[in-house]
Amino acid sequence: MTAASFEEATRIAETLVDSRLAACVQVLSEMQSIYLWKGKVESAREVLMIAKTTSANFEGLQSHVRALHSYETPEIIALPIVAASEDYLEWLTSSFEGS
Repeated sequence: MTAASFEEATRIAETLVDSRLAACVQVLSEMQSIYLWKGKVESAREVLMIAKTTSANFEGLQSHVRALHSYETPEIIALPIVAASEDYLEWLTSSFEGS
């Protein structure tokens, strides 16, 4: 996901972790994005967020982000885990137990 500012990204990240919709959200440094929007090439400074969650939590995460986000069409995509350490996957799934 991307956000318009570090403050917005941090607010979204904290809410997702606090709500147990993500086990962890990494907020990366500001970057420059160049993209097509309504037929025009646009450029904006953005902050990238990587949320660690499960496919079962994706819909809830997506709804939560849409409610908090300033963008008309926020980027919310899911990437599959092709391979991961067993310990990491255990930590990830155990983060949602009892939620």
